[in-house]
Formats: sequence, C-alpha cells, structure tokens
Amino acid sequence: MNTSQRITQLREVLKTRKLDAAIIFNFENQYYFSGLKAITYSRPIILVVEEDKQSLIIPKIEENHAKEKTEVDSLYVYHEVRNSSGESTDYKALFNDVLSKLNASSKVGIEYNSLPTDFTMSLQSQGFEIEDIQQDIVDLRAIKSEEEIEAIKTSGELVSGALEKTLENSSINASEVEIDYFGNQFLFDEISKKFTNSTLDYFVMSPSGIERTNMPHVFSNTRRLEEGDIIIHSRQVGLNGYRAECERTYFVGEPSEKQKEVFDVMLRAHSAALDFIKGGVTAKEVDEAALRVIREAGLEKYVSHRTGHGIGIGQHEEPYLRFDNDLELKAGMVFCVEPGIYVPGVGGFRHSDTVVLREDGTEIITEYPRELEQLIFGE
Repeated sequence: MNTSQRITQLREVLKTRKLDAAIIFNFENQYYFSGLKAITYSRPIILVVEEDKQSLIIPKIEENHAKEKTEVDSLYVYHEVRNSSGESTDYKALFNDVLSKLNASSKVGIEYNSLPTDFTMSLQSQGFEIEDIQQDIVDLRAIKSEEEIEAIKTSGELVSGALEKTLENSSINASEVEIDYFGNQFLFDEISKKFTNSTLDYFVMSPSGIERTNMPHVFSNTRRLEEGDIIIHSRQVGLNGYRAECERTYFVGEPSEKQKEVFDVMLRAHSAALDFIKGGVTAKEVDEAALRVIREAGLEKYVSHRTGHGIGIGQHEEPYLRFDNDLELKAGMVFCVEPGIYVPGVGGFRHSDTVVLREDGTEIITEYPRELEQLIFGE
C-alpha cells in the first residue's frame, strides 16, 4: 500500500467522522501518510490533509527532501535566515495561513496525544471544532500491508544477523559497547552491499551483570564483562522506515543454578505467548498466557512490564499485549513478544522475537537460538 492509498483511507475516516481536515503532527504518522522521514528536532513539520488537498508546513532545510519524497499539493516553507523577499520565518503564521483557507465552521481532526497545546488553542480560538482521530490512525497502522510486512521481514533478517555477531563475539573483559560494535559493523556492511540508497536506523543496548540486567532499559556503557555474567542484548533495526526487534538473554561463562531456573521460566513464558497468538484472541489473553507460566513458578512479583508491543514504523506502537487490552487480534498485525522477569540478586531475563499474525497462524521473522545451552559464550 502506497502513501496515496493511505491518504485515501484517511479521507474515508474524515468522511465517516464528518471532518473537513486532519492535522498530522506525529512524525511517525507523517511518514506513514506522506513518505517523508525527516529529522525534526526543534523544527516542527505539520501535514494538513483535506478532502481534495494536502499541505505541508516545513522548514527550508527540509524543502528539497519534501519535494523528493512527498506528493503534497502545497508546501508552506518557513525560513531561519533574514531575507529581503518577505518569506515567512514563523511556522505558526503559516499554520494560521493554512487554516484561513478552511471554512470558518470546519471540523478538524487532530492527534490529541501529539499536537502541541498552543496549536490546539490556535484552532479553538479561530472557531474550529476539533475531534481526536488518534485511534483512527492507530487502527490504520495496526494492520500492515504485505509490502510493509516484507519490509519488516527484511529488517528481521538484519537484526537477527546483527544479534548473532554480537553474541558470538562476547567474551570476558570485553565491554558492553565493544560487543555492540560487532553487530553494528555487520549492519553497516550488509546494508552497504545489498541495499542501494537505503536508510538505516538502529537501536542497541547490552546491559550486563546482575544489577544492570535488572534495569530493563539502560544503554550500553563501558562496563566490562566478567566470568558468569548475564547479559540482555536488545536490538532493533529499521531499514527504510520499518523495524524489527530481537533480544536474547545469554551468559559469559556458566550461569548459577538459580539463574538457570529463572531463565527456564522466562523461556517457557516466551514460548507460551508465541504459541497462543492467533486471530480472534485478545491482546490481554496473550499477556495472560505468558503471565500464567510466570505466576505458577512464583515469580510474578518480578514482572515489571507488558508481554509485548506492536512494531512497524515505531519502536513501540499499538497494539500492546497487556493485561487491560481487550483488542481482538487480526491478521496483518505485527508484534514483539518479550515477557521479562527481573529478580534482585539473580538478574534480568528477557527474550524478544518479532512475529507477524497471518490468516493461518503466526510467522516468526526473527531467528536465533533460544535455549540456554546455545546461549553460553566465552568459555
């Protein structure tokens, strides 16, 4: 599905909701609808979609990029240098300019969790009625097209290969950032050779040792691996905007008996969730399938996060596999399954795999051994 088809879907939402325009501020949603993956930093970009027109408010620094990547009808460009031609240096003025072309009684859809308050207040002060279309966009993005799935599968192959290179080059006295290097270099080499004119973005962290693996989200640092260390190596790879994730808990040297015990529970919970996912079950039922294994082992108090999350354009995106999500799962959804157990004095334990839900079952698109015997290195 291309961006024109996605814009058509968005316009169907506008028609159904009786809205005159949609204002898209979230950068992931902008990429989804326009094809523009820009570096925003402090320079806002705003996409306005009407029934018969698309407008993009954009900084001068991204103008050529937008012309190359998008099919918008109008570009409103703001500048950061003084000039004598009267060109706008105020993106808010351009925003109001776009709004002035709408009917004064227009109803506008916005993302409540993304559009800054000052923009929302500007809309309201000018008399526009606003409605939240965030969930409508979530629903569109949740069901991936076959083209999107193929892109995620390619990223799955890359992230699995990068994870392999890091794990198999882990040894005593190597630092976390040093072992990350091996996987990073694999990505740079593979993408440079095989994917012409492609864009790579990636995320990696390798917390090691009992204390650091009990902090699920900490960046790699210069801590050096020691005999018997536990490591959670976590990777995401995005190629041309679409991502996959793979994580493994592994050891440098022999784990303790308690670590083996908790690892086994984590692995069984991970497998239970992967096995349970299918069309028609709910997100919370998948979460419960993993938690049931952990609960029966008496370790539920050491669980601090959901069983999984959606992935695609975003690192984490809906639907979320958590205890309070009644959403019925459907073919085309893509998830990372990652139940975790974090035991003080023992360590943290988490595998993650990316899985595509198909009409006839699931397809795991990341692959690396999961069993303990295959996850002990450096001996």
